[in-house]
Amino acid sequence: MKVIFLQDVKGKGKKGEMKNVADGYAHNFLIKKGLAVEANATNISALKGQKEKEKKEAIAELERAKDLKETLEQLTVELSAKSGEGGRLFGSVTSKQIAEALQKTHKIKVDKRKLELQDGIRTLGYTNVPVKLHPEVQAVLKVHVKEEA
Repeated sequence: MKVIFLQDVKGKGKKGEMKNVADGYAHNFLIKKGLAVEANATNISALKGQKEKEKKEAIAELERAKDLKETLEQLTVELSAKSGEGGRLFGSVTSKQIAEALQKTHKIKVDKRKLELQDGIRTLGYTNVPVKLHPEVQAVLKVHVKEEA
């Protein structure tokens, strides 16, 4: 019997996949537990519609990420921190602080985990911080750390 999986089933199939399984297994386990539905014409067309919708959403998300990349690469985030001799900071500027400053000054919300900053910024001056907006889109944000007055 052909079924369309509604959830991942270990060893059998992934969500959205259509597969042939034994009739008893399909009726008594998969359909009964809500893990799959029978692959009839209406369910197949619903699956196609859902896949089309997901594809459109993925394209729209990619476009938003590209637009945000263009915006971020034009900006410079200004932060001030206490520093000692030679431009070394007391502590460091973290990705959380950069994300908050970006939200506060430019009204752009970026998750701090998307800022690919290894150890934080420990010196004064300009630093380029890579921002992973989408698996295919990566922007570079310019961060200026100046001495706190």
